[in-house]
Amino acid sequence: MTDENIDPDIKSDTDTDTDHDTDISGADAGDTAVDADSPGPLMSNKRLRTLAFGVLPALVVLLGAGAGLLRWQDVSYRAIDTARTESVAAARSATETILSYKAGSVEQDLGAARDRLTGSFLDSFTDLVNKVVIPGAREKKISATAKVSAAASVSASAKHAVALVFVNQTVVTGGGAPSGSASSVRVTLDKVDDRWLVSGFDPV
Repeated sequence: MTDENIDPDIKSDTDTDTDHDTDISGADAGDTAVDADSPGPLMSNKRLRTLAFGVLPALVVLLGAGAGLLRWQDVSYRAIDTARTESVAAARSATETILSYKAGSVEQDLGAARDRLTGSFLDSFTDLVNKVVIPGAREKKISATAKVSAAASVSASAKHAVALVFVNQTVVTGGGAPSGSASSVRVTLDKVDDRWLVSGFDPV
């Protein structure tokens, strides 16, 4: 049978159905392509794995480092506060010992002061008292008493500190009347074997 014998209306319907099927197939193919390119659950799982194995551990490390830094700072501040308190107390006590002695026991008194000193200041102090202070106190019967009126920390670290000390000293020569004087001293201290020892003693 030839095309000329086919009813034109039937042929038209057939063509229309064919075109319709073609359009549907094309739409299905397009839908399939879109589904293939969409993230879907797989991409969500990847993001979750990245968060779980990358971001969260890094965050934990940062938080731990921050907490460790805060603890270190707290310990450091406490150590400095302790150094200030201890060094000022040592400066007060050492100043009174260094500047106090009696004519009859000057050698023993200033010998005890040497136990609070260190470094080159120990050597210079020993030389001074042996050559000047002890002979003069014995000869002229000089006695001295020192009292610290105030003291403050200038600087402090775990092993080194500086304090400013205000001191009143009373001196008696022979049987004479006592004479008093006020002065201030910059006291430098070093921590040696858990003790704060004077390494500098400078009037200011």
